[in-house]
Amino acid sequence: MRCIIVSDAWAPQINGVVRTLTTLKEHLTGQGHEIVTITPDQFRSIPCPTYPEIRLSLFPAARITRIIEETLPSAIHIATEGPLGLAARKYCLKKKLPFTTAFHTRFAEYVHARTRIPLSWGYGFLKWFHKPSSSVMVATQSLQADLEARGFKNIMRWTRGIDTDLFHPREKGLQNLPRPIFMYVGRVAVEKNIESFLKLDLPGSQVIIGDGPQRKELEKKYVKAHFLGMKTGADLAFHYASADVFVFPSKTDTFGLVLLEALASGVPVAAYPVTGPLDVIGNAPVGSLDTDLKQASLNALSLNTDLCRSFSLDYSWKKSADQFLSNLAPFSPDRISPRDQV
Repeated sequence: MRCIIVSDAWAPQINGVVRTLTTLKEHLTGQGHEIVTITPDQFRSIPCPTYPEIRLSLFPAARITRIIEETLPSAIHIATEGPLGLAARKYCLKKKLPFTTAFHTRFAEYVHARTRIPLSWGYGFLKWFHKPSSSVMVATQSLQADLEARGFKNIMRWTRGIDTDLFHPREKGLQNLPRPIFMYVGRVAVEKNIESFLKLDLPGSQVIIGDGPQRKELEKKYVKAHFLGMKTGADLAFHYASADVFVFPSKTDTFGLVLLEALASGVPVAAYPVTGPLDVIGNAPVGSLDTDLKQASLNALSLNTDLCRSFSLDYSWKKSADQFLSNLAPFSPDRISPRDQV
């Protein structure tokens, strides 16, 4: 199958959406499928206000039309609701082509946290965006239930995987820091609720791995915490494995790929009982979920690290890729007309 994936989130961003899509492309290509990506690096762009790491593509419609008509795909998947996603959606509707979408991010909550725009407005836009989709792919059951309660239709499950060869238990590094080490990995942004973690009176050390628009503010405010910046690849895996507890303070993530990366590294999780942690961990003895994040963090110290590793092995990228393929809405490429015939 030749499939186009459209995403406003792409490298050099480092987040769960980008890691999911790049790994998905790698696995589907390995299965013999042709995957063409339409991403911001192919367009003129400007930094997103308040979040310059995100690039907003400018006037992408003409180039998106050209890429689609030159590629002649048999499926189109729109991963994000930004400028590229909007332009691809408009093209598909104009040509009466089926397409699928994914609900990766609680966009309405993120915008509300930054601008105080009402959640109802944000979800109104999201429902409008995803309404024509043949299937709206979501990672968890609780997110599916929440969206269905809000009136979303055609929802299908698409799980996530983990690279257990990269992320695995290792000798504890970071020997210069007092233990236990409570670690957060991810974007340093207001919607991630990191300050709820940094406010906790915990023994040992609090470590933040990642970068983002809130880093300078938090680094100045919480001088006892250790902000180690962005990490990737084996360096990231080393830092995961160095932690004693992985603390996930977000209340807005739709999944939390970092949860699996931590568990694969043999590190138990402390989190709030919300979408993401509830779906990934539930009642399994590999994490502590509590409305009191301090208590959850302290409880997680006593959990069995071998069980964390074993638990993560149930998540494979092959299963994720197969599920993605089964959710697509294939069509015949001859339904795409060159622009000069439209």
